[in-house]
Amino acid sequence: MKLDILVFGAHPDDAELGAGGTIAKEVSRGKKVGVIDLTRGELGTRGSADIRDQEATKAAEILGIAVRQNMEFADGFFVNDKEHQLEIIKMIRKYRPEVVLCNAIDDRHIDHPKGSKLVSDACFLSGLVKIDTKMDGDDEWQEAWRPKVVYHFIQWKNLEPDFAVDVSGFIDKKTKSILAYSSQFFDPNSDEPETPISSKNFIDSVNYRARDLGRLIGVEHAEGFNVERFVGVDNLDSLI
Repeated sequence: MKLDILVFGAHPDDAELGAGGTIAKEVSRGKKVGVIDLTRGELGTRGSADIRDQEATKAAEILGIAVRQNMEFADGFFVNDKEHQLEIIKMIRKYRPEVVLCNAIDDRHIDHPKGSKLVSDACFLSGLVKIDTKMDGDDEWQEAWRPKVVYHFIQWKNLEPDFAVDVSGFIDKKTKSILAYSSQFFDPNSDEPETPISSKNFIDSVNYRARDLGRLIGVEHAEGFNVERFVGVDNLDSLI
């Protein structure tokens, strides 16, 4: 299956938190969007990897994602090396996306910038014809493929975006997809330990950050992204 957009997140819920509105909007436009989680989030303080698997499936259904896979890399300990790059290259060549979205270039959690650089490097390497890959169980070698663009969503740190996507009308679906991870986020009846993302203020911040960024570009809600190269526009009318 060829995808239009492939979203990578270091943990289940990264894609929803960073780009849930954009994903929902692109799906509504008829785009085929996939999500690949690098880890199962097994080191998370709350819940478990099995619970996160179930929550990720539910969130994918809410957003209308065409495919979701988990690489099962080691949470907290995966590295940006040849072994991990080759596994990501296989996914890029399998789904041949035009656009890749991935983790923030800098963030509080160490896995986020690691995942960001790992995916970015793999996107470049995936276009080199002398790197041979094949999917497990397949006899045929994969063809080289390099996405047109790689964009990095913004997470915990309030990084200044290079551009913002108008997600007005999709913030409720984004929030619903986030709350599918009920083990991770605010629950006044939970007996689990508090974490930086389990407070009501954190969930509220999803909305007010999107509203503030929307305010800055003259819309109701927006999500910000960082780029690896200049963004080109066909004409000035394509700007909002």
